[in-house]
Amino acid sequence: MADPLILVAEDERDIRELVVITLELNGYNVVDVPNGEEAVKKALEVNPALILMDVRMPIMTGYEACEALKTNEKTKDIPVVFLSAKGQEAEVNVGFELGAEDYFLKPFAPDELCDKVNKILAKYGKLES
Repeated sequence: MADPLILVAEDERDIRELVVITLELNGYNVVDVPNGEEAVKKALEVNPALILMDVRMPIMTGYEACEALKTNEKTKDIPVVFLSAKGQEAEVNVGFELGAEDYFLKPFAPDELCDKVNKILAKYGKLES
């Protein structure tokens, strides 16, 4: 089994690059896109093991993208983790209602991100043992 492929959707370039570098340094293959619409297209194309997605993005929000992914037979089982600077409970609940696996608040420590990614991939049996 190859290293898991993770799709990162984040409109802020600095944050996107930080997440990508963090994951690559931890042995993951990463594909990144700048918005939700691209995330949906790319997920269909590359079938990632996990999607890390910002909530507030142009063109299509993370919520809209998650909904689109969860209603598509090909992508409905891919775990989605939201990255958000907004920690209001209502927003978190919306994410979970749309089928998100988890919620991760920005700013975060790189090792925390990797721990969370590892746990979710292990839960879904997508990690090499």
